[in-house]
Amino acid sequence: MPTQQVTTELRQWIVAQASAGQPPEAVLKSMLESGWAEEVAVAALEDTLRGYLTDHAKAHGLPPPVTVPEPLAMDGEVNLQALDREVQVVASLRSPRVIVFGGLLSHAECDEMVALAHERLARSETVQLDTGGSEVNEARTSEGMFFTREENPLCARIEARIAALLSWPLENGEGLQVLRYRPGAEYKPHYDYFDPAQPGTPAILRRGGQRVASLVMYLNSPAKGGATTFPDVHFEVGPVKGNAVFFSYDRPHPMTRSLHGGAPVIEGEKWVATKWLREGRFE
Repeated sequence: MPTQQVTTELRQWIVAQASAGQPPEAVLKSMLESGWAEEVAVAALEDTLRGYLTDHAKAHGLPPPVTVPEPLAMDGEVNLQALDREVQVVASLRSPRVIVFGGLLSHAECDEMVALAHERLARSETVQLDTGGSEVNEARTSEGMFFTREENPLCARIEARIAALLSWPLENGEGLQVLRYRPGAEYKPHYDYFDPAQPGTPAILRRGGQRVASLVMYLNSPAKGGATTFPDVHFEVGPVKGNAVFFSYDRPHPMTRSLHGGAPVIEGEKWVATKWLREGRFE
């Protein structure tokens, strides 16, 4: 079969579709229906939109994109080797960049993490962007605690696995945060990056730069409710013990469509461990 060439006209058409508000998934579908090979279409779409977004950001004074974590072997692979464990790719979105991993943690690791965290739980706080400190926030009704990076053998093993899976330096990760959501508890939609417009952000960024990705690991399977939601793309991830959802954001701006939340737990409890990844070494 002759090699398909990505022309200037195709790139202009992709930009026109993006400017008209068409989501990347719809543009890709149209390309496939027109006879484009999937790997060529995906590469053309990603490359063109990356350039378009960069130019758009410059023209409107928006933050430029940065390099973000990304699994190395994502060329249609279903199983990925994450250091000491094989992990399944359950679902994948490109815009926003979201990947659902199956079996990132064993059930025994989940249970051990819950046991280690249980006695240290307190009402969850969020970053206070006015000062760079933290505060209790009504939008987040969970209980939580933080481990320091590599605080114990379990954390060290999981953090090394994450670093290998996402091709991101271990030292660029914050310590694991464990959260418990009781019935009715939720975390309303929010962004994980630090808003550059807030006065407390410069102090936060001195510890490792911006957050560029998040990994939420499910430590149990609640009886009902508790999905991780992505409202901008109407996507939900059910909390399944041992699974995880990863999402990245290449700039601190809503254009990343990384808005997400934790839906209310309806029955049972939900336990999660969250790993935030920074641009640089987190101190």
